[in-house]
Amino acid sequence: MPIINKHFSRWLFVFLVSVANAKADVITDWNETAVAAGYRAKQTLVPFTRNVAMVQVAMFEAVNAITPRYKPYKLSLNPPAETSPEIAAATAAHSILTQLYPDQANNFSARYDEYINAVSNSAAKQNGIAFGNLVAAEMIKLRTGDGVDVTETYQPATKAGVYIPTVIPLGSTCSIVTPWALKSVSQFRPSAPYRLSSEQYARDLNEVQAMGGKKSTKRSEEQTTIAKFWEYTGPGTYSPIARKWAAVAKLDLVDSARLFALFAIATADAYLAVFDAKYEYNFWRPITAIRNGADDGNRATEADRSWLPLIDTPMHPEYPCAHCIASSTAANVLMRIFKSSKLAEVE
Repeated sequence: MPIINKHFSRWLFVFLVSVANAKADVITDWNETAVAAGYRAKQTLVPFTRNVAMVQVAMFEAVNAITPRYKPYKLSLNPPAETSPEIAAATAAHSILTQLYPDQANNFSARYDEYINAVSNSAAKQNGIAFGNLVAAEMIKLRTGDGVDVTETYQPATKAGVYIPTVIPLGSTCSIVTPWALKSVSQFRPSAPYRLSSEQYARDLNEVQAMGGKKSTKRSEEQTTIAKFWEYTGPGTYSPIARKWAAVAKLDLVDSARLFALFAIATADAYLAVFDAKYEYNFWRPITAIRNGADDGNRATEADRSWLPLIDTPMHPEYPCAHCIASSTAANVLMRIFKSSKLAEVE
């Protein structure tokens, strides 16, 4: 059954037509810049999403302090009476990104100068620059020592002298990183995966073995295309969707800043929660499970020692699914914010 049904196609058509005439704002512009910077730096998921959240939350704190509408995240700020929220947001984003990615400073300055030079000199402009720098400094201070830069010390299980693959896995220190909104990274930790001897485990493994192999003849062309889409990871998978929704909905500056702050907080915490659970259960990947199927104690599975997955196996434990949880988190933020919007009513 096709994944893209007629209802989704209709929604997509209306959505894309609307996007064609939609206009970006300072919030979405700097979201795009922050996301691109993480990919350019080849960052792994946890520091990447944390850095995007720093930018988005700082911009929200800045514009929401100038035009109070929502409860602030954590910063207590008092901007001058005449302060440009656009300049403050751009300055905060520029300052944070320059400190996080100093090698890309020239790229950030070029975009920042566009905002600064487009605004005539005034007290509001100068106050916006000063206030934006203040917010950036407070955000850097808030997240300093949050554990994201702790040295990785993962020890592969082995016996002395026995060869094992030497690539160190990703995200093994997530359990000590300070979350943005969760009480702890283990707050919503899922239950353990199925027992290897269970019927459900055998059914799922056999499906992956049949459908997910590089040489599978049971997978449709459409399914292959969908699978390859999910080879892409990180904020670039879902941030463009949020930018388009914000533009089509014509959110004002404060609501746009709030959307992207909530979006970034939720997805950053989702990755922390996922990787905490992954290393708690340390569950084997399909390539390991299928090649060692004769040793799992389940008579309903069979080993295939030459099996390879369609997509190269990422370097972290299998369970739970990071793509599933992060994407679901992103989608739920959008659905909750736009639940009364006409965008959510298209069928």
